[in-house]
Amino acid sequence: MQRPVAVVSLSALRHNVRALARKSSRPVIAVVKDDAYGHGAEIAAHEIADMVCMFAVATVDEGARLVTAGIARDVLVLTPVLCREEAMRARHYGLIVTAASFPSLAFCGGLRTHIAVNTGMNRYGFSPREIGRAAETAKSLNAHVEGVFSHLYEPSDPRAREEQTRAFAWCAQAVRGVFPGAVRHLCATGGILAGGEMFDAVRPGLGLYGYAPPLFADTAGLRPAMKVCAYVAQNTRPYGGGAGYAAAPKAFSALHTVSAGYGNGLFRAGVPGSVGKLCMDAFVREGRLPFGTRVCVLEDAAAYAAQHGTTAYETLVAVGKGTEKRYVR
Repeated sequence: MQRPVAVVSLSALRHNVRALARKSSRPVIAVVKDDAYGHGAEIAAHEIADMVCMFAVATVDEGARLVTAGIARDVLVLTPVLCREEAMRARHYGLIVTAASFPSLAFCGGLRTHIAVNTGMNRYGFSPREIGRAAETAKSLNAHVEGVFSHLYEPSDPRAREEQTRAFAWCAQAVRGVFPGAVRHLCATGGILAGGEMFDAVRPGLGLYGYAPPLFADTAGLRPAMKVCAYVAQNTRPYGGGAGYAAAPKAFSALHTVSAGYGNGLFRAGVPGSVGKLCMDAFVREGRLPFGTRVCVLEDAAAYAAQHGTTAYETLVAVGKGTEKRYVR
């Protein structure tokens, strides 16, 4: 009871996969990187494995954990291979790797591979002027190229989305000239909600967990899958001049302490109803509640993130790391 609890709805996860699949009419590559955005990758993946064609993770370590947990679907590692050891581990666990540059491609010989294309995000990927040579190099290295992908940097901007889509279509055609069966995937959650070109598969992340990216209306009817609860650890008749990690803004007749704070991934500035700043693993609120009462401290990660100038993604990952997870249907 001392740690906050992240209550994860498995039925909400399944609902969101169905909603995004209906919206896109394409097979779903489910992004479960960063411990499924804090929701618990192994359990989340098992829950939706029958609904998706593939999983995507950030690192070989994350992929290895899914395979070790018994996930039978293909697993794509989105971060390009950076050394021979990672390539060897990917081979051992049967993972699909990403080639995003000629140095990373050099490690992909004999491995199942997706080629990343830089269509404007300027994070990972071969540039369009390199893509033909990259595909030919992959063939010469005996890399088993099974897919080609990119990422929209601003899917809410129609012009930027259309420019990237055209660039990606051209690059994907070049790759398929060498590897005819390469699966093309471009749209993550934002691209799906924007109604962009879906190609052969879609790759949602944030939407799986119930949230639309900033600037997007939720047109798919997504359901947040996580809420965070914590426990009342003390009732206090105030003494002195403080309230939490700050001077009291007024005279309080009663305060109670909730066992959750920035040590659990919440923001130090506070949560709705808190008084003063959060202090490591606790915060205070006005009034009295019975000792041990469970209270909800975070229900809408997007609204909470907006109050603190960040994103639902960052919020979910942070609180997921700092809480004990419990699963409900």
